[in-house]
Amino acid sequence: MYLAALCVLLTAACGYDYRDRRVPNYLILLTAISGIGWRSWNGMSGVLFYLGQALLVMLLLYPFFKIGGLGAGDVKLLGVTAGYLPFEKVLAFLFCSLFVAAVISIIKMWRNHTFRDRMRYLTGYLTEVIAGRRWQLYRDVKGERHSAGICLSGPVLISILLYLGGVY
Repeated sequence: MYLAALCVLLTAACGYDYRDRRVPNYLILLTAISGIGWRSWNGMSGVLFYLGQALLVMLLLYPFFKIGGLGAGDVKLLGVTAGYLPFEKVLAFLFCSLFVAAVISIIKMWRNHTFRDRMRYLTGYLTEVIAGRRWQLYRDVKGERHSAGICLSGPVLISILLYLGGVY
């Protein structure tokens, strides 16, 4: 039942994300409150488990936000969604979400004929970071911050549906 509510909330997040290119904070907060409410059936330890798991995921993804690889709403959405899952399923959830996002991104680059340019830029970016230079924003090929990325709410919803289907 609680995962059905999560799916409804994630579907609403998709609607906003694909229309406005952002997920409203009130929807993320509503998703968190729903997860906390569900976990509260296990008492205060369930609430603390939810909050701890959601915060841990957000903290782990924060560096990707800092370099421009993920939006703030994406980090928050992944965190509050991860709180619904058993601890041992969180890494699979994150992998599935990001894998689906990567596949969509590759298809989008292929269709826009930008795959080669993006891969060259990524290789150069990684070479600079690995060579010991300081972290920097990941920019698009023209030097501007990348704004034509994909909406991550869809891959998050797909990942939860895969979890419900028993894929992981």
